[in-house]
Amino acid sequence: MKIVSVCACTSGIAHTYIAKEKLIRAAESMGHTIKVETQGTIGTEDELTAEEIKEADVVILAIDIAITGTERFEGKPTIKVPTNVCVKAPKKLIEKIENEFSEIGFAAKFLKGLLDDPVELQMAYDIVKSLK
Repeated sequence: MKIVSVCACTSGIAHTYIAKEKLIRAAESMGHTIKVETQGTIGTEDELTAEEIKEADVVILAIDIAITGTERFEGKPTIKVPTNVCVKAPKKLIEKIENEFSEIGFAAKFLKGLLDDPVELQMAYDIVKSLK
């Protein structure tokens, strides 16, 4: 999975950079690629490029404050958590994201199968209609 992230804490110092390092270590140890931008007291560092965002499967916003540039992530699956989640349990966070993606992937494949078969699609429509 390709992950992009922005980390920003209230003071813009400790938790911002600790969350960044913990996310990177966890993601890489689990076989994922990750790029993390920080927005702290010295400004934005390691700014995400449009290409990195486009290629990403998911966006993790590990933030305790409002950040700039959130419009860049429109249309992307985005998870917003406090920085302390990334500091304390980065692997659990990524595991939860993996689980969500596997469920979404299964549903997408199922729905695509319905769309490819008009009879199955009609049956699904009829079932949903009868539930109303």
